[in-house]
Amino acid sequence: MTTWQQLRDLKLTEYQDAADEWGEISHRSDAARIRVEQEMSIPVRSTQKGETPDAAVGRLNRLRDNYQYLHSECGLVRTTLNALATELASPQRRLKHALEDAESLGFTVNENGSVTYPNSVPLAPSNSTATPGAPVPLLPGAGEGQGNANKGKAEDIAQRIADAVREADEIDTRYAGLLRRLKAPAGLEVTTEMLADAGKDLKAVQKEAGGVLEKEDIPHGKSAAQNRGWWDHLTGEQQDEYLTLYPAEIGALDGLPSTVRDTSNRMVLAQTMAQTQITLDGLPANPPQYIQVGDPPSAVVNPEWKKWVKPYHDMIGMKAIQARLDASGFPGEMGKSGLPQAYVLGFDTKGDGRAIIANGNPDTADNTAVYVPGTGSGLEGAHGDIGRMTELWRTAQTQSPGQTTSTVTWIGYDAPDQIPNAAARHYAYDGAAPLNNFMDGLQTAQGGPDSSHTTLIGHSYGTTTIGAAAKMPDHIAADDIVVAGSPGMLVSDASDLDVGSDHVWSEAARTDPVPLLGQEALGGRKLGMSTWNGIPYNAGLIISIPSDESFGAHRMDVDTSGHSGYWDSGSTSLLNQANVVVGRYDRVKED
Repeated sequence: MTTWQQLRDLKLTEYQDAADEWGEISHRSDAARIRVEQEMSIPVRSTQKGETPDAAVGRLNRLRDNYQYLHSECGLVRTTLNALATELASPQRRLKHALEDAESLGFTVNENGSVTYPNSVPLAPSNSTATPGAPVPLLPGAGEGQGNANKGKAEDIAQRIADAVREADEIDTRYAGLLRRLKAPAGLEVTTEMLADAGKDLKAVQKEAGGVLEKEDIPHGKSAAQNRGWWDHLTGEQQDEYLTLYPAEIGALDGLPSTVRDTSNRMVLAQTMAQTQITLDGLPANPPQYIQVGDPPSAVVNPEWKKWVKPYHDMIGMKAIQARLDASGFPGEMGKSGLPQAYVLGFDTKGDGRAIIANGNPDTADNTAVYVPGTGSGLEGAHGDIGRMTELWRTAQTQSPGQTTSTVTWIGYDAPDQIPNAAARHYAYDGAAPLNNFMDGLQTAQGGPDSSHTTLIGHSYGTTTIGAAAKMPDHIAADDIVVAGSPGMLVSDASDLDVGSDHVWSEAARTDPVPLLGQEALGGRKLGMSTWNGIPYNAGLIISIPSDESFGAHRMDVDTSGHSGYWDSGSTSLLNQANVVVGRYDRVKED
């Protein structure tokens, strides 16, 4: 039980100093994580092969995970201590005011919190004592018991002291329980259970201490420039606190540095993976989708399958992201460059899920490519889309070895989930704003439109989404647009795409059925003439898609087949894209 003397003498600066020290540990832990990845793990992966270096990398990954865990948990301790000091300041301030009032009136505050006051009533003791809980007069003179004007004042002071102590005691109890949560078991292994518990710790601290660092202060629905302005206005300590207390919100803010978004999203990814694994462990493995019930029996969806299917699919995508993080530095096939560090610029499991993964830091890259996948894309299928941008990064490196390139997989919208829905335009229009916001955010983080040569690359329905984004009123933050297997871009001419027709590039394999199947629903219409190898075959109101001569885009050579071969390693299709990405237009082979 807190006493009024303890509350009076409490040095809140000691809590704040302790918070600063925990914050320093948190900050240094994140810096150490980055050093382990960039200066230790990646060099080992990129230069050595065999059991010994593999074992070393495994230990370095464990060290990296330890630092990431320390960063998160120590950051929460810092926030909790700062919030504790902030909350205790109010009852301490009210207590001191009550003590000052007692002193000014010549009253004595006793050890138990009661107040002794001079008694001016004839034949009464010279002093009387007021205790908390007695009625406090609301009107002057209403409580002047038997003519003593001090009685009501003393009772009021005693009550104020008791209220202040009671509030401080409640605060102390709440935060003591919260701080007891923020501890880890002995050992060097960061287990699934520890990461899941860290996610629960985060929610607990948000609930108890979030009022000190308001979630509502984080920009929502603002431009990338406004987001960056808010972030830069914060002190370094405030940035660290927001990052560890609201990692999901900070990781989703377009315009912030990629290193900040990556740190935030890695925390969310690790904790979500852990909780999802625990959920799956508690469910039957791969239950049947349908079960027979009733008499006579009929097939119904299995309730166990409904619980299992989304976390299972989410875990597939999360493992793909983690695999790319762990692959930084690996050279892959003989003679290929070691992969750069990966950055998680976006992550979420809501709906189809979100995954925005960069090969290399786009903030500092000379060339940046952002890939928008199409129908069926989502968190579950992240492996294939990340792999395409890995191949593009490797090829771009060979075409411009003196420059740095970052390739980004942007699974940032709800694409059509199956082919019958791919004729609907609303998926593209719904995805246009998030895509433009992300591109603006990249440009803001890079330092302006001239800081990096940026290419938007779309596949299948992803090209339609790019078309919707590029026809919006505001300028799209890209220098070139590359489309592969496009069913249509909602416009009839490359000049409608904001980057100018000379910077629109199209690939369409002869055996790719999507351009033909999708053009009626997603192509643009205009008065003109359709041609094939310059020979007119249709005139009037025509449908035009990027692979048509009438569209006016550069039509690049394609040596791959089908709808998904445009990123095959060693292909002309991939090489042409890479040359656009690095700005070597003279090397692009056109049809």
